[in-house]
Amino acid sequence: MLLTESDLQAIWLTLRLASMVTLILLIIGTPIAWWLARSQKWWKGPVAAVVALPLVLPPSVLGFYLLLAMGPHGPVGQLTQSLGIGLLPFTFWGLVIASVFYSLPFMVQPLQTAFEAVGERPLEVAATLRASPLDAFFTIVVPLSFPGFMTASILTFAHTVGEFGVVLMIGGNIPGVSRVVSVQIYDHVEAMDYLQAHRLSAVMLAFSFFVLLAMYIWRPSRGVK
Repeated sequence: MLLTESDLQAIWLTLRLASMVTLILLIIGTPIAWWLARSQKWWKGPVAAVVALPLVLPPSVLGFYLLLAMGPHGPVGQLTQSLGIGLLPFTFWGLVIASVFYSLPFMVQPLQTAFEAVGERPLEVAATLRASPLDAFFTIVVPLSFPGFMTASILTFAHTVGEFGVVLMIGGNIPGVSRVVSVQIYDHVEAMDYLQAHRLSAVMLAFSFFVLLAMYIWRPSRGVK
C-alpha cells in the first residue's frame, strides 16, 4: 500500500476531529456571528478582536495558554477533575476544544459577512407578517446566508485538517489519540522517511486543492438571480 496503517489511522483521526470541530463551531459560531453582524454595542470591537485573535497569534502561544488552562492547576483542569472527567490535555477531547478555539474565526467571519449582506429589509418584512425573531432567522436569514454557511464550514474543516502547532501542544503525539496527519508527516520527516512523508503530504495537498477548487467553483452561483 502507498499509505501505512498508521497513516490511515492518522487520516481517520484527522477527519473525525475536523468533522466534530466544524459541527461544534456551526452551533457556537452562528450566534456569535449573528450578534457581531447585528450589534451596535461598544464591546463589539473587542469581541471581534478576540474572535480573530487566532489568525495572528502563533499557534504555540495559543496552545501554551490552553495547556495551562486545561492543566491540573488551571481553571478548566480543576473543573474537569472535580466533575470526574479528568484532565483534557493529551486526549482527543482536548484536541477538539483547542481546535474549536483555533478555528473559530474561520467559522465566524464568513457567517458574519453573510448575515450583514442579508440587510434589514427582509427582517422588517418578516416582522410585519408577525414572524418571531427565531422564525425569521430560520426561514429568511439561514436560506439567504446558505452560501456563507457553506464557505464557513469548508474553511473550518480544511483549516482544522491542517493544524499542527496547537495540536502538538495540546495533544502531543499519541497514536490513535492525537497523532493527526500533520504530526504523522512530521514523524516521517524526523525519521528521514521522506518517501512516506511525500506520499502523505501529496494526499493532503490534493485534498486541500480540491476543497478550495470546489469552493471557488461553487461561489459564483451566489451571483445568479
